Amino acid sequence: MELDKIKPDVVHDVVGTFCPVPVAETSKMIKQMQIGQILELIADDPGVVEDIPAWCKATGQEFLGMYEEDGEFHLFIRKVKEL
Repeated sequence: MELDKIKPDVVHDVVGTFCPVPVAETSKMIKQMQIGQILELIADDPGVVEDIPAWCKATGQEFLGMYEEDGEFHLFIRKVKEL
């Protein structure tokens, strides 16, 4: 999937926070979303590069990919089931 073609349903900015906040915020946002919706998480903590894909795998959500721009990571997660 080409990340520049993804149209997120929700964008959540956690820039300035560090582990475990980005993962906790991702969980909170996904719980509020409908199945099939896409979350774009924006973070500057490099830990999210490993933590968010691992969280997706552990919770059964779909990690669509990520890119880095100007020191910020943009991660895309599709909700595929309820938490």
